Amino acid sequence: MSTMKQAVARRAKMSERAESQRLIHFAGVDDAWIWTRKKNNGFTTVPRTLPIAMQAVDEQSKGQPPGHVLFCLWARAPDHPVLVIDNPVTFAAEAGFTGPRAVDTWRRRMKRLQELQLIVAKAGPAGDFHYVLLTNPNSAVEWMRSNGKIQDVLYGRFWDRLSEVGGLSEIDVIRAYSAQAKAKAEEPAPPLPPLPPPPPTDAPTASATTKVKVRKSKPKSVGK
Repeated sequence: MSTMKQAVARRAKMSERAESQRLIHFAGVDDAWIWTRKKNNGFTTVPRTLPIAMQAVDEQSKGQPPGHVLFCLWARAPDHPVLVIDNPVTFAAEAGFTGPRAVDTWRRRMKRLQELQLIVAKAGPAGDFHYVLLTNPNSAVEWMRSNGKIQDVLYGRFWDRLSEVGGLSEIDVIRAYSAQAKAKAEEPAPPLPPLPPPPPTDAPTASATTKVKVRKSKPKSVGK
């Protein structure tokens, strides 16, 4: 059985087990209180390691933690990594920022997420973060690890959790990409093109063909 089929089978088994536990332990809770992805509207797919990624970026941003801003972006994603932010005020409010400087505060958090490789942004009508691409948090955490931006204890928790959900192969992919990018950056620059040949030396020049006549002036007589 392929790895993909094994993962699907395991998720189905976990879902069945969870439903059995719900019926045993929470049989008195009405379905009106239960949120089900297949029944309720408004959902997105979120990486299971996202809470650890949020903690990692918060620890690298003392005083201005952007983890909740990252979560709000994922909560807005339409099951696709690209977001178009037409109104930053709305995103700032959902992240908990209020007052006249709410958008500026939100933008500083977004800039930090970009620095830590959690998002890629392009400018547009609404500012520097009009178009936003959500990157794989697992790849971002591995990048942080390779650049000394995550504590060993937290990275160990991330590794354990990624192993639990069957995502360790993603680490191999980002490591291979990083090695390839590093090798490409270290390649020597291509040689410069040769200079054009000098002009031929037997061509006549202006100084060789032009004679300049110098007119001698007679000395003026001095009156006595």
